[in-house]
Amino acid sequence: MKKSDVLIIGTGMGALTSAVLLANKGLKVRIIEQNWQPGGCTTSYWRKGYVFEAGATTLVGLGEGMPLQYVLDTIGLNIPARKLELSMQVHLKSGEVVNRYEDLNRWIDEAERVFGNKGQRQFWNECFAISDFVWKNSLAQLAFPPSKPKDLIQAIKSVSWSQVANLKYSFISVEALLRKYNLHKNESFVQFVNEQLLITAQNHMQEVNALFGATALCYTCYPNYYIDGGLLNLVTPLVEYLESKGGEVVYRQAVTSIQKSNNKYLISTSKEEFEAEYLVSGIPINNTIDLFEDEKVIKLSSKLMQSKELNSAFQMGIGFVPHKDFDCLHHQIHLPDLLPETGSASFFISLSHAKDNSRADEPGHMVMSISTHSPDPENHIIDNQKVEEAIIKELVKNDFLLEENIRFMHSSSPKSWVKWTGRKWGFVGGYPQYLKIKPWQMLDARLDGHKAYQVGDTVYPGQGIPGVTLSGIIAVEKMMLDWESNLN
Repeated sequence: MKKSDVLIIGTGMGALTSAVLLANKGLKVRIIEQNWQPGGCTTSYWRKGYVFEAGATTLVGLGEGMPLQYVLDTIGLNIPARKLELSMQVHLKSGEVVNRYEDLNRWIDEAERVFGNKGQRQFWNECFAISDFVWKNSLAQLAFPPSKPKDLIQAIKSVSWSQVANLKYSFISVEALLRKYNLHKNESFVQFVNEQLLITAQNHMQEVNALFGATALCYTCYPNYYIDGGLLNLVTPLVEYLESKGGEVVYRQAVTSIQKSNNKYLISTSKEEFEAEYLVSGIPINNTIDLFEDEKVIKLSSKLMQSKELNSAFQMGIGFVPHKDFDCLHHQIHLPDLLPETGSASFFISLSHAKDNSRADEPGHMVMSISTHSPDPENHIIDNQKVEEAIIKELVKNDFLLEENIRFMHSSSPKSWVKWTGRKWGFVGGYPQYLKIKPWQMLDARLDGHKAYQVGDTVYPGQGIPGVTLSGIIAVEKMMLDWESNLN
């Protein structure tokens, strides 16, 4: 039986964050990964001469005060990344193209140009103020959400007036913010907001609280980055750092059960058994619970979201010869008619950088990743061909490519996500935002009240690279709060 101080399940960004921070503290860390390469939904893969992203395609979180930057600074790692000049373009049903500029004033001018002057400046100034507060405080309350008295003590020590003042935004929706500035009757703006929220909040404005929603709407107002070769080149340096500290990643093994014995965790896979004093699960909580026999963990079942509340994704990867230059890598297309099979009103596009020669074997070729939501994955079977045809038609219409220039194309639906990531029902994007669930009611990092912890997009603060990275930071902080004398 192989032993370690900490055993971590999965190599997503939440899991890798916890792994490198714990290794940095001198603990022996072992990760079990069911796939053949690291990263989970934050990785890349080669197919037929092209490197495609597995899931996430946008990178935010580098820069002072951001979670990913905090991790990199803590372990002394630098990730080469290209800063994007234009964060995103949104293609409205009307044919209008909206430029999502990083500079706030420039963005507000653009919003007024497209949606009219009424209320835009006030709305976006308030949204950005909320977002700025969230990012500046993201690393200040690492015992949140509280699940033990010591968390409350820690929270009180770190509390500030701005935190108290902004608490009100947890109780109101993004829709309420629109109503405040009489923007809820601006039909094109309402659709714009709803489809933009889907990217990072997984829900529409009436269900997303203003605290999270304003941050989601303003992520394009912060530096966005691109990593040559795909996001595998974000996770690989983290794995290499872990290994340099004596850690290990065991690939191609799926955890089948977790038991406690003599204050240790016994973790079984289909091939062997492992023992560890501490456990961190980086797979979704829906998967984690199925591995435990501990009643304290099983009791969390009542807090789990079911398939009907969740989303999977339909994703396409296209290798193509470009017929023009692109001035932006990320695009959201708003559709005149809902996509067949998925019912989506938009889809998201990410292009490889023109100067990145590592994404295609053939010089001059590019890669396009396309994704859209697919609700209730357990009960939804998709005819991939119908969705592909509809998306290609829109891509040609919006002048993203010429159909004859497509050199390779493939697509993935919920079943593909089950196979690739092992995530239950193939749901991705974490738990969507629902107004009835306040931030302090989200699932906590503590799993069993002992030495097992949960990270990733199904616990606070939620999905996206910044969110899951912060979940990994919080889990380590809570582990230190619980067991500091042992860990030191």
